[in-house]
Amino acid sequence: MRPFLEGGIGNPLALHSLGAAAGESLEASRVKVARLIAGSAAGLIFTSGATEANNLAIKGVPLRAGEGGRHVIVSAIEHISVINPCRDLEKRGIAVTYLPVDSEGRVDPDALRRAIRPDTALISIMAANGEIGTIQPVAELGRVAREHSIPFHVDGVGAVGRLALSVDEMGIDLATLSSNDLYGPPGAGAVWVRPGVKLLPQILGGGQERGFRAGTENLPAIVGMGVAAELVRTEWREETARLARLRDRLLTGLLASLPDSRLTGSRTHRLPHHASLCLRAVKADGVLMDLDFHGVAASSGSACASQTLEPSHVLRAIGSDPEEQEGSLCFTLGRWTTAAEIEAVLDLLPPIVNRLRALSPKALGRAAS
Repeated sequence: MRPFLEGGIGNPLALHSLGAAAGESLEASRVKVARLIAGSAAGLIFTSGATEANNLAIKGVPLRAGEGGRHVIVSAIEHISVINPCRDLEKRGIAVTYLPVDSEGRVDPDALRRAIRPDTALISIMAANGEIGTIQPVAELGRVAREHSIPFHVDGVGAVGRLALSVDEMGIDLATLSSNDLYGPPGAGAVWVRPGVKLLPQILGGGQERGFRAGTENLPAIVGMGVAAELVRTEWREETARLARLRDRLLTGLLASLPDSRLTGSRTHRLPHHASLCLRAVKADGVLMDLDFHGVAASSGSACASQTLEPSHVLRAIGSDPEEQEGSLCFTLGRWTTAAEIEAVLDLLPPIVNRLRALSPKALGRAAS
């Protein structure tokens, strides 16, 4: 990225040599990112991030379909950047079906089949949930969509680079990707669109990105995203196997050492880098502060929804009660996570939880009596 941050950068649409060089770099990055999902580069539209990409897909397809597409289907545990555009569609008179999930957070393909209507314009189901780690049966869901000739959108942010996603093999018509989830810079994302799928642009202007996303492209971030995509594509199999071993060690150790805890999400259909659980009789915010004091960064719920202060719609959808929702913890492992760090968390967390539980109003009340 350094030449694009430090030197003179041309506009990719300009006709002079600086513009031509910028255009070549832009298209080279397009090829690299599209290759991650085995898609054609011509179908990739760069955006400012995954939120914009999801908005373009969720709103762009049904609004372009007009009166023939007054219905959208999504799962109940989609990212907030899918849920909120759906709420906006509902204000415009478009019906949205929020498919329920089972206790592990999985969508039943038969439930999807039953929800389809003659005016269904779009089906959108994420590849994997970033809050509970559950992987969806994407290929099966894609077959259902293909049977009914309905465009199928997959938010692949949590899964791309960690699972094998192929747009053709899985019947995906639109796919969302994020740069920072690939270890690339923030400020870049993309939506891949199958040729023939019609979209209504959401940002109008100079006609960049084949007219689907106006505005001069953020070339430094896009170049960084392209490099990150190449690194992830060549290294993901070995890296995810390593992370899965660390994840299993962490989950097994925590569930064994923390009474009144349970796994959230699926144990078998799970992202290789993701560990999440709910604790009773303790609030997550206190646990997170204590962990952070010891240099451990964890979360409770989705980071992108943390400012809303609303209970997790994902945990509600899988049947967690309010007490479990308050004690939700999520650990995500990465390229620099070591086995020693896993052991450190296993040593740190149980005493933290036990101390906070002992200080809870219920525990203090029992002690006083």
